[in-house]
Amino acid sequence: MSKKVNFDSGLVAIIRTKTANEGREYAQALLEAGVDLIEFTTTTPEVFNLIEEFAAKPGVQVGLGTAMDKKHVANAKKAGAKFVISPHTSKEVIRVTKKAGLISIPGVASPTEIADALRYGADMLKFFPASSLGPNFLKAVRDPFPGQTWMATGGITVDSIDSWVKSGCSGFGLGGPLTNGGVAQVAARVAEFRDAIRNAKAN
Repeated sequence: MSKKVNFDSGLVAIIRTKTANEGREYAQALLEAGVDLIEFTTTTPEVFNLIEEFAAKPGVQVGLGTAMDKKHVANAKKAGAKFVISPHTSKEVIRVTKKAGLISIPGVASPTEIADALRYGADMLKFFPASSLGPNFLKAVRDPFPGQTWMATGGITVDSIDSWVKSGCSGFGLGGPLTNGGVAQVAARVAEFRDAIRNAKAN
């Protein structure tokens, strides 16, 4: 991973489960479905063990999600994470992430947070909660901050992908939309979102 996450697929799969085994099952299913970016959240049991396990597998880049403090970042680095994602804009998390040589992707929901995140050194911006704010909001706040890479997370649906791409999004953080149907449905859901993203970017 270089300065920015490779969003060729436009999809970051979010693992947020009640048990480590469930997280492992979903991560393996996502990997087999061709997902190459997986985010394990700190709310998932044994998260750093899961990061270490999947970071060792070929064809996937693994990151930490819901990173709230510098200890989370340090443990993520030790486990082999390549990027750190937060739901908020934290000066501490961003700067410690950059110092560790990892990709920083903080959550932003306002012009002030965007400006702060960039000043602290963020590499990319997670627009969150995306569905509550909407594509038109992103389109409006993007203009004063040109040249940024945006990832929309929260309430994304297949039908909304086109609007989000037109608003300037390069990627999408997807949790429930990929996993709510159970492990058996993961491959079909990944394919559905990938097709929608590819078609939107081609238009």
